[in-house]
Amino acid sequence: MDPDREAGQAASQILKNTFITVVFTACNYYKTETTATVANIQFTLPDSTVVSKPETTALPKKKKKTIYLTFDDGPNKGTKKMMHIVEEEQVPVTLFIVGQHVYGSNEQTATFDSLVASKYFEIANHSYTHAFKNKFAKFYTVPDSALKDFIRCADSLHLTANIIRTPGRNIWRTASVTSTDINTSKATADSLYKNGFTEVGWDLEWHYDDTLKLKNTCAEMLLRVDSMFANNKTKTLNHLVLLAHDQVYADAADSAQLHQFIIRLKQKDEYNFETVSKYPQLKN
Repeated sequence: MDPDREAGQAASQILKNTFITVVFTACNYYKTETTATVANIQFTLPDSTVVSKPETTALPKKKKKTIYLTFDDGPNKGTKKMMHIVEEEQVPVTLFIVGQHVYGSNEQTATFDSLVASKYFEIANHSYTHAFKNKFAKFYTVPDSALKDFIRCADSLHLTANIIRTPGRNIWRTASVTSTDINTSKATADSLYKNGFTEVGWDLEWHYDDTLKLKNTCAEMLLRVDSMFANNKTKTLNHLVLLAHDQVYADAADSAQLHQFIIRLKQKDEYNFETVSKYPQLKN
């Protein structure tokens, strides 16, 4: 082989090897630097965007309206039916009892004992003789004799509370309410209050006729209850005392009206029931 040609090929091979070495080294250096650079790069991720829910303003709860179911003149022929309805519906009730009626018969005494034993009934004072057996003018003319009649009822029935209702009169004497429907009864009402009795009348009465039949239907009474609350016609705002009478509910049709009345009141979410002793500001 020509010596010059052989020398040229050798030089070419050396250049080729050198080029490959340089390229390899450069690539290896680039790879290392890139890896190191990537490893040292600090990524700052954007803060998570918190999507806040729109604030919802809670609707104010409607203030409950309280109904005080009260029944006068028991125990009598209609008391047991009324009692069964109340216990079935499990509502608190206040009974204004006539002392003389408790001792009218063994059955009436037994009925009274059942009422006292029941957790749904609060017993209150409606006088011993029911105003000398409905002699209202005479009863309220002499304050001392009226006072003695209420004391006799309290003693005979062993009543510890001094809540009373005056027979035949819608009289109020509490720490917050003073009202007298018939002015000739005022002296007696004042005397009773001064002697420690709290007198609770009523806002709405379920009337009956001379044959002891209800004058108003359940539906009519419900409308009246709603109307009295809506128009602020009660003695105390959002508190309504309802007066009914035991003797009316001896009649099956009328006791059914009472039952429906209580059921439908319970279905109204804005109403609840309490006994009269829970009435606001009864005493100072």
